[in-house]
Amino acid sequence: MTQRTDDAPNEILAAAKEAKERAAAAAQSVRDATRSWPLAKIGLGVGIGSAAVAGAVLFANRNKDK
Repeated sequence: MTQRTDDAPNEILAAAKEAKERAAAAAQSVRDATRSWPLAKIGLGVGIGSAAVAGAVLFANRNKDK
C-alpha cells in the first residue's frame, strides 16, 4: 500500500491545481486585454454615428409625400 504524505499530492490533485492556475492566468489576461480598450471613446463614437444615421434618414424623408 502506498503512503500518503501532504508533501506529495496525487496526480488528480496536481492536475486540478494546474487547471486552476491556467484558469487564473487566462482570466488575468482577459482583464488586461479589456483594460486596454478605450471604452469611453468607442461609446462616444457609436453615439455620434447613431445620431448621424438618424439625421440622414430624417433628411432623406423630409420631402416625401405622405
